[in-house]
Amino acid sequence: MTSTKKRGAAARGDTARHNAAWQIQSLLLGYPDKQLLEQTLLLRVVTDTLPDRIAEPLRRFLGHLDRTPATELAADYVATFDHRKRNCLFLTYYAHGDTRNRGAALLRLKQTYAAAGLRLTDEELPDHLCVVLEFAAIGDPEAGRRLLTEHRAGLELLRLALRDARSAWADVLDSVSATLPPPAGDEREAVARLAAQGPPEEQVGLAPFAPPEFMPAPTGGRS
Repeated sequence: MTSTKKRGAAARGDTARHNAAWQIQSLLLGYPDKQLLEQTLLLRVVTDTLPDRIAEPLRRFLGHLDRTPATELAADYVATFDHRKRNCLFLTYYAHGDTRNRGAALLRLKQTYAAAGLRLTDEELPDHLCVVLEFAAIGDPEAGRRLLTEHRAGLELLRLALRDARSAWADVLDSVSATLPPPAGDEREAVARLAAQGPPEEQVGLAPFAPPEFMPAPTGGRS
């Protein structure tokens, strides 16, 4: 096999592994309901096909799911993602806060999904991390990777916030980060700025894009 063919085969292999990882991560960042808990054995089997840097954090989190009572998992999820604004799962919130620009960013995401033939339900916002990961897994992997990379600073801030809170879900964010390039210089500066100042504030311009219960004021997770 020529070096070009080897590189092409390796790239296809990486894409397939990242697709599988993004699908698992999307599921594990959702609300820990009965359906998810019944899938942990299958998720573990697929996780074991992934590179260790991506798989090991997922194994730790799956172990946490296995040994934690369902009621405790549910309460912890709500406390983590619904009651702590730093742990927001809506990615455009980190870049745009509650401003007009966030509404425009949500619309662009919907258009990106529509171009790939995907439609969201009325209960889903397009910038929820579970939705973006699922799009990257089964919609358009290249477009999905670009979206995740565009929101690298927000993802890193979320990962660090979960680590600071000693949240089990930090392991899932560690796995997401392992599928992406490390933050570059400008992204590291953006993370530091977000940590110090928080997202922009302007409580206008969002109503056409989602009802209030789906906005990040609390920062609720996707159920």
